[in-house]
Amino acid sequence: MDSDIWSRPEVIAGNFVCKFVIIEPCVEYLLFLVALMILKPNGLKHRGPDWSGLYQHGEYFLAHQRLAVIDPSSGDQPLFNEDKAIVVTVNGEIYNHEELRKRLPNHKFRTDSDCDVIAHLYEEFGEDFVGMLDGMFSFVLLDTRDNSFIVARDAIGITSLYMGWGLDGSIWISSEMKGLNDDCEHFESFPPGHLYSSKEGGLRRWYNPPWFSEAIPSTPYDPLVLRRTFENGSPDLKAAKEVADYLGTVHQEFHFTVQDGIDAIEDVIYHVETYDVTTIRASTPMFLMSRKIKSLGVKMVISGEGSDEIFGGYLYFHKAPNKEEFHRETCHKIKALHQYDCLRANKSTSAWGLEARVPFLDKEFINVAMDIDPEWKMIKPDQGHIEKWILRRAFDDEENPYLPKHILYRQKEQFSDGVGYSWIDGLKAHAVEHVTDKMMLNAKYIFPHNTPTSKEAYYYRTIFERFFPQNSARLTVPGGASVACSTAKAIEWDSAWSNNLDPSGRAALGVHVSAYDPELPTSVAGKVPNNVINNMPRAVEVSAPGLTIRG
Repeated sequence: MDSDIWSRPEVIAGNFVCKFVIIEPCVEYLLFLVALMILKPNGLKHRGPDWSGLYQHGEYFLAHQRLAVIDPSSGDQPLFNEDKAIVVTVNGEIYNHEELRKRLPNHKFRTDSDCDVIAHLYEEFGEDFVGMLDGMFSFVLLDTRDNSFIVARDAIGITSLYMGWGLDGSIWISSEMKGLNDDCEHFESFPPGHLYSSKEGGLRRWYNPPWFSEAIPSTPYDPLVLRRTFENGSPDLKAAKEVADYLGTVHQEFHFTVQDGIDAIEDVIYHVETYDVTTIRASTPMFLMSRKIKSLGVKMVISGEGSDEIFGGYLYFHKAPNKEEFHRETCHKIKALHQYDCLRANKSTSAWGLEARVPFLDKEFINVAMDIDPEWKMIKPDQGHIEKWILRRAFDDEENPYLPKHILYRQKEQFSDGVGYSWIDGLKAHAVEHVTDKMMLNAKYIFPHNTPTSKEAYYYRTIFERFFPQNSARLTVPGGASVACSTAKAIEWDSAWSNNLDPSGRAALGVHVSAYDPELPTSVAGKVPNNVINNMPRAVEVSAPGLTIRG
């Protein structure tokens, strides 16, 4: 992953930084040194530990922290076109960079970095080139010929990006909030699939796929088309399987306890920058897992974000009343991924200088999968169609099996549940010990926006507010009722859910094989049975494709 950016008419911060200021010549060098110092205290060095890059052009400063994956020897950033008039800082991976290079026969590239194509594409095609990119990315591009700049974020928001404004009229762009919160009067999440142009002075959407309108598709399901599309967006997946088969490797095992997870909560909230209960529950084991993986010398991993959103894999989809509701819910979930799963995967791994790639969120794969008639995605137990059946069926190859049958057709477990039910029970028990009933009674006065409805949520919120006290920060976190990771709208699918609001898959009563006891609702002040508090779970298990963490 060639790391992150910033950009501003005074300062831009991020995994890369750009500072734009009108200054006297005698002050330029001093400000250059100041910009150099920005890079260390802003807390973003973890995202790119391999190299620091800094560029200044008049009132513009770009700083960058690099995690070198492709061309580690010469791909340092910022990157340039031939005459260095176009300057780019990028966080991400451009999957189709080799194909794009072929479309630029008259250009000379300075490096073999996948991100090197961006400056040349802009020079050749202008601002509209962004739609040509296939991959995960956030970038700032400065055109020194007219001192204009553009900022863009990938289609789904796989990479994190924020935009801020200073009282002095400055604009900041950062990969994480912590690059902005000390300097900006206001900041917000940069929307995925959008481009900001300084020439136009505003945002515009560059990603407009057919499914975005939420019109109900009618393409028949073809398992081979789905499988081949996934395999073609995922060349790393094929290579990884070949290596694993050749070496005879199955998985790695790491061990940690519930207490290890609880001890990491503050670090997780600081790095992931959220107080959302679902995200924190799942981010903590991923954060711990990433630290172990990085210690092995690994820089890149493959993760499965997006699969449940595209195919309706969450257990609450069992109750979808019809294919229209089913499809609209998947559309809403994909559009919100940048606030939940993508945010978790990006920041939990980046905290340790690790890159997570997400093949299910390849643009072409999403287009193919979201064009399938949702009737095929509906969960029909009487026909043996469990959640994500069409994806499972596409990889049910008798001659060259990908997975054992009992794994291929295993019931869905959300990541925070799959690590072991003791993990969530332990978190709730810990929150009960730190948040009183009196605190909950006054929660609406202390936290009028997105008021915590459980002690667990209250506990996370207090930690978040310590790190990010600005109103802009709390507004970046989504809210609203949810059951088993549903949207608020989907709660209407089952009348019993309104009394059992919890993001765990076990809240899907009558669906999950280990569902919560319906006599013990999981909302309402976040109370946890005494037997859980008095017998704190001591260990958890994390499982992921090719990797297992147990305790």
